[in-house]
Amino acid sequence: MKFYTDAELAAILDQPIFRLTGQVADEMGVECYVVGGYVRDIFLQRPSNDIDVVVVGSGIEVATRLKKLLGRKAHLSVFKNFGTAQVKILPQKERSSSPVNEGAAAAPSSPIPAKERLGEGLEIEFVGARRESYSRNSRKPVVEDGTLEDDQNRRDFTINAMAICLNSKRFGELVDPFNGLADLEDGIIATPLDPEVTFSDDPLRMMRCIRFATQLRFQIEDATFAALERMAERIKIVSMERITVELNKIMLSPTPSRGLVDLQRAGLLQFILPEVAALDIVEQHNGRAHKNNFYHTLEVLENVCRAEDTANLYLRWAALLHDIGKTKTKRWDPAIGWTFHNHNYIGMKMVEPLFRRLKLPMGAEMHYVEKLVELHMRPQAIADDIVTDSAVRRLLSDAGDDIDDLMTLCEADITSKNEVKKKIFLENFRMVREKLADLKEKDYKRLLQPVIDGNEIMQLFRLKPSREVGILKQYLKDAVLDNRVENEHEPLMKLLKEKARAMGLS
Repeated sequence: MKFYTDAELAAILDQPIFRLTGQVADEMGVECYVVGGYVRDIFLQRPSNDIDVVVVGSGIEVATRLKKLLGRKAHLSVFKNFGTAQVKILPQKERSSSPVNEGAAAAPSSPIPAKERLGEGLEIEFVGARRESYSRNSRKPVVEDGTLEDDQNRRDFTINAMAICLNSKRFGELVDPFNGLADLEDGIIATPLDPEVTFSDDPLRMMRCIRFATQLRFQIEDATFAALERMAERIKIVSMERITVELNKIMLSPTPSRGLVDLQRAGLLQFILPEVAALDIVEQHNGRAHKNNFYHTLEVLENVCRAEDTANLYLRWAALLHDIGKTKTKRWDPAIGWTFHNHNYIGMKMVEPLFRRLKLPMGAEMHYVEKLVELHMRPQAIADDIVTDSAVRRLLSDAGDDIDDLMTLCEADITSKNEVKKKIFLENFRMVREKLADLKEKDYKRLLQPVIDGNEIMQLFRLKPSREVGILKQYLKDAVLDNRVENEHEPLMKLLKEKARAMGLS
């Protein structure tokens, strides 16, 4: 974080788009401020495209006049129902910066990329300053015109309630009534007003509270967190689409486990991801306890995050959901203790309804997560035994192009505190990876599917789609995977006819 004086803020905002906006506001005789995340990110020295401008008057009228001033350089969108407008600066092949006035103070190093300083591709949201009031069962407020103070009062957090004036006489002046700058310095998430009122008015702010704390690695102020706990059930009135947007931002943060722990501590997770919240339990029987699968899951998730080259949202979802079947499959066996037999298969079956409820994509992304959840035990089973070509071929056949992600998940799943045991597991996985690489090199993937398919089997034995066709297909596939026969038409046909004869089909 870096502190700036008003003069330095004026230099940072000395960009054509902000100067022109202030000029339009001056001509209309209204106050105009850039607010929210853009201001916060200036002090955090982070680039930001999230530009919101508050007008003490009509935001739509200021946006409309600005568009006329910019002409073809900009596109205007007006949303009358919401009282907002957006001006987008259209990309141009060539754009020169404004000349620097002689004698002007040198601008401090700006956190904003040069392209944004010139205005290319910028999107600016305009809204009139307003005050809001809410009913108990709705997130839709009753909106009235208001002052800048009213508008800052309705902001979610102190760090998002700062404003910088764009009017020429006060250009660059910071307005920070809730000491958001101090909270930025201290790494604190707090609400401008009573947090219980803030969260009751708009319960989505509870998700945003935890999301900002996770992304920025800030702490949630004690009174604010206590309000999260008291108001958690209010999250039920928020649409699942809005919740999932915030949840995905938490999942894509550098350390998503921070956010998930806060969601669980605040009591929000039980309403959003009850399948994951239910893992947070340790049961004992005859003095023997199983591990806490919630915290194990978070450790696996963090291991995956560390192993990624770039953030893979759905690999992270697979890590979060890989053990959700354990709650339903947990059993006590007097001979061996706690068991979770088939939790991978049960967990895979739980993925589709969970994705449907959260409004997550129901196509390839969901099937990818299902596959990884179902198969996450397979590499470990192979590593525990002799690593044979046959077993690795089967794994490669079932995982397909997702084999590397599956191996990343499985290695992340090694969270034993026994370093000797952990070293053995990792060494075994290394051997599995070596075998996979060897098989890929030999292009076995191309040969995993038998050259005789189901259509040829049905034509040969005059069968319709049936159980018998499935048995014959699997028989040929097993023969190829086990390397009992070359994946060529003649030797496979001989094997097929022998099997069909044994089944009474020829």
